[in-house]
Amino acid sequence: MKSGKKKLIRKILLGCVGVGIFLGVWQLLMSMGVISERTMSTPGQVLETFIYKLRSADPDGATLQEHFLSSFKLAMIGFITAMVIGIPMGLVMGYFKAARLLLNPMFEVIRPIPPIAWIPIVILFLGIGMPAKVFIVFVAAFVPCVINSYTGVKLTNPVYINVAKTMGAGHFRIFTKICIPSAIPMVFTGIRLSLGASWSTLVAAEMLASTNGLGYMIQMGRTIIRPDIIVVGMLVIGCTGALLSFVLGRIERHIAPWRK
Repeated sequence: MKSGKKKLIRKILLGCVGVGIFLGVWQLLMSMGVISERTMSTPGQVLETFIYKLRSADPDGATLQEHFLSSFKLAMIGFITAMVIGIPMGLVMGYFKAARLLLNPMFEVIRPIPPIAWIPIVILFLGIGMPAKVFIVFVAAFVPCVINSYTGVKLTNPVYINVAKTMGAGHFRIFTKICIPSAIPMVFTGIRLSLGASWSTLVAAEMLASTNGLGYMIQMGRTIIRPDIIVVGMLVIGCTGALLSFVLGRIERHIAPWRK
């Protein structure tokens, strides 16, 4: 137990040191003039802008909290929808041949299409409102969920399946008791990939067609030449993604303790 606490403390300290070095190098490059203040803000200026945006809607029309909540809501709706549909679909395709033959051809057609490529046609059909952006996020998050769930089932040790068949287990029981537990690590890997794809695609969609959100804030920062606003938006997205990834890791430890 004490060893575990020491490892955790060491991990936190090393992380803090890494962040400190990054900020120090950033500030040093700015002070030496290697990076122009026209193209980048100092860490202090970014912090000031972050605090300012918490209470002010200038210059992009909304506070940081409003931008964040708008983006977070859309990202989570599309992400959760993709998990609810994509994970069961991938698991079923991985084990049942009939489902694979039925669904795989259409999935293979959709899979190579970049999520950004959907934006123009989605705007034509759904406009620039919430349904359009949710659909784009769904497409981005859907593919990793399906692929990793499918791969997780296919990587199930065949010895376990053969033993279960020898003991008289049917296909459904093998699928639920052996294949799904075996696939859980790959499923969580797919969820993490989907989470990253959700945010990156949503921000791209908001930069192209939106009136609020973190992507819109970043785009407005570029338009009015405010690198501090751009960096604040990027850092909020990065920190949110890191926090959600940590939460997913904790959930995985409870659902699949053997992975630890």
